[in-house]
Amino acid sequence: MAEFSKDRPQARDPRSRRPAGDAPQEVEKQFQEIVINIDRVSRVVKGGRRFRFKALVVVGDGKNKVGIGVAKGADVQAAVAKATNVAKKQLITVAINKETIPHDVEYRLAGAHVLLMPAAPGTGIIAGGVVRSVISVTGIRNLLSKSLGSTNKVNIAYATVEALKKAVPSKDWVNAPAKKAPSAEKVAKEKK
Repeated sequence: MAEFSKDRPQARDPRSRRPAGDAPQEVEKQFQEIVINIDRVSRVVKGGRRFRFKALVVVGDGKNKVGIGVAKGADVQAAVAKATNVAKKQLITVAINKETIPHDVEYRLAGAHVLLMPAAPGTGIIAGGVVRSVISVTGIRNLLSKSLGSTNKVNIAYATVEALKKAVPSKDWVNAPAKKAPSAEKVAKEKK
């Protein structure tokens, strides 16, 4: 039997493209991905129905970026992968002020109506279902929300992202200098 020395290059495994001994390396994910909803959709053709899957995915970096993606695929895994790619291409930056949003925002999209309000530290995310999923991948830790109207998950997700996009950072708020009221003498002169 031949012995292998440590300085001799190792033989490749014929079933693998990697040299023997190399372990697959874990790649740190830059984004958090949450699958919000998966639907089975169909189209009718001459021979019957053809089924596919539609996935709704939210992607965020946990700091201040979030994106939504919807895509269809032949199986669930393909649909989720496509939706994730779509979401990564549609990332927006969210204005965050002390782990909450700077002011109240409201957005309507089709029948979905989403209202987001800033909350005091320690409140947590008070939101249901889809809104909670979208907010959880951003850097927001305290928020109050209300989802009204339609229960369509896709529309609620897009309305939430659009509402977050509308939030203006506090440093960009326009504060006009206060005008002084005219003195009584000036008013009297103008009347004459």
